[in-house]
Amino acid sequence: MDSQAQKTPAMEKLAQLIGHARIAMLTTAEPDGALRSRPLATLQMDSEGALWFFSSLSSPKMQEIARHSQISLSYSDPDRHDYVSVSGTAEVVRDRERIRALWTEWVQPWFPRGLEDPDLVLLRVRVSEAEYWDAPASGMQRLYGLAKAIATRDTRALGEHEKVRGPAPH
Repeated sequence: MDSQAQKTPAMEKLAQLIGHARIAMLTTAEPDGALRSRPLATLQMDSEGALWFFSSLSSPKMQEIARHSQISLSYSDPDRHDYVSVSGTAEVVRDRERIRALWTEWVQPWFPRGLEDPDLVLLRVRVSEAEYWDAPASGMQRLYGLAKAIATRDTRALGEHEKVRGPAPH
């Protein structure tokens, strides 16, 4: 994932955690209110804190987003013991220049017509709020943190947990 410089340390930390996890589970609401999640590869977190994904314009998720643009993204990196939850607003972007800039051959199987595929669009998610849990990567550090938390009831050694406000909407 391409991660551009962020405006705050909290957003920088969020970009770092998302960059390691890379794959998001995007959750949208179906017309009957049921929630549906599916995986998407994160292409970029731009300097405004927006997350970018490729998508098919004709996919059901795009119809769901057109009806209700509030979405959720979940990231998990179990090897690092890092977890991220993002709430935001999704929108379709048809900017062919930006599509070219973010294109990679790894996308080709889903869009065999390549950059000229009229169904190929970008999905931009403007982060409203996010929450992350970042535990120490070392098993020994996690064990120490757990022992300290049991002995002192101080859970700070178990890792970082923070709520982050996204940049102000445009």
